[in-house]
Amino acid sequence: MTCRAAGTAVLLVALVGTLAWTAGQNAVPADRHGLFWPYALAWAFFGAATWAVRGLRARQAMCLLIAGGVAVTATGLLSPPVTSTDSYRYAWDGRVQAAGVSPYDHAPAEAVLAPLRDLWLFPRGAGCEGPDRYPITSGDSVASCTRINRPGVHTIYPPLAEAYFLLVHGLSPEGARHKPLQIGGALLALATSAVLLITLSRRPGTRDSAPAYAACYAWCPAVPLELVNNAHVDALAVLLAVIAMTTTNRHRALGGTLLGAATAVKLLPAITVPGALSGILATDGRSPARRMLDALAVLGPAALVVALAYLPYVLASRGSVLGYFSGYVTEEGYDDAGSRDRYALLRLVLPDSWAFPAALLILTIAIFHVLRRGDADRPWQGALAVTGVGFLVFTPGYSWYAVLVVALVALDGRWEWLGVPLASGAAYMGPGTGAGTIGYALAALAVATGLVARAVRPSTSSACNAPRQRRGAGARFWRGSFW
Repeated sequence: MTCRAAGTAVLLVALVGTLAWTAGQNAVPADRHGLFWPYALAWAFFGAATWAVRGLRARQAMCLLIAGGVAVTATGLLSPPVTSTDSYRYAWDGRVQAAGVSPYDHAPAEAVLAPLRDLWLFPRGAGCEGPDRYPITSGDSVASCTRINRPGVHTIYPPLAEAYFLLVHGLSPEGARHKPLQIGGALLALATSAVLLITLSRRPGTRDSAPAYAACYAWCPAVPLELVNNAHVDALAVLLAVIAMTTTNRHRALGGTLLGAATAVKLLPAITVPGALSGILATDGRSPARRMLDALAVLGPAALVVALAYLPYVLASRGSVLGYFSGYVTEEGYDDAGSRDRYALLRLVLPDSWAFPAALLILTIAIFHVLRRGDADRPWQGALAVTGVGFLVFTPGYSWYAVLVVALVALDGRWEWLGVPLASGAAYMGPGTGAGTIGYALAALAVATGLVARAVRPSTSSACNAPRQRRGAGARFWRGSFW
């Protein structure tokens, strides 16, 4: 083993140790802010390790990628969820569906579902004295509560997410609690890493550097924390979106189908659709009718999959299958620029009332640019550009949303966008109300620096770029960028 390989291995051990220590703090989501600095330290080791692996021989890099990816992912299984209670809703929705009830019809606190409650999700008496307990009414004098956040509202999750919750519930042994969802997240995360590695190994320009690119996802601290430990269903959505991005340039209908499936798991992957349509408006000799057919080849299957996924729940539900979506938008401040930390960067330079329309305008410009000038052979580039811009202008406060950005970075290799998921982590876990704003500002600065560097020197290398000794292929790859 070379000195560089040994150094990379040491950095990986430090990364795994930091993540394991973070998971072993016996933290609860209510105390998540205390985990920010260990999480930031893990990101520092991650950055150093992904920089170091780029100079290794292919065999060494591959071995470290696989061993490190498995170890990093496994750290998420070491403790119950430490920064989010969303998986408790997942477990409840699976249980409700197994009982033959639509998850969209009743909130967890409603008395009609009381027969399905157990003491894990619905503690009583002294069990309600701990953190992350939400009080609910009961038919007796004993204090009752639940681990499920927002127990008075209907579920918000799309139909394929609900189908996933039902599947996990059906495969879980009695009393397994949160662990099956964590294991499901780990398997999905490892599957995504495998898809990335296989795709990059077959793609011209990244074959020699595939392990270095894939490490940007497989070793990222957000993956074990958000997809495994917190078991967010984004793991399934990201996997489907990655397969879609690597398919749509060759098989538009299949790519559209997978994008529709990803959107029916978590609505966020819909933002990658412009990437799938990259270059659709380009004046490249195709007739307007041909361009329209190309767009419909993606959009048609995507819309059909979403509609078919919702149909069984529409037929089985008495209420709206959109659940708490509109309430969530209002609660998180997306319809009010003066609320919480949304549009944080725009509000630094614009009046609050201008922030929302300005965000829409900037995102629209990014979408039009991708549709007009994007590379149809590399749809992930356009998807990363639009998704990253969306995060920078809307500045969401939940760190698991940005795992999609991590996967797109692994596909595209533009290290500067990794500041976005780190910023979202600062917004969610960081100390103080301004941590997210500072994080997103630094992320925007990193993106701007990367764009300038590539404009001045197109062959600029990065932590997720080709190994130094094979720089020629990487340089050709970067010159293919549409930025």
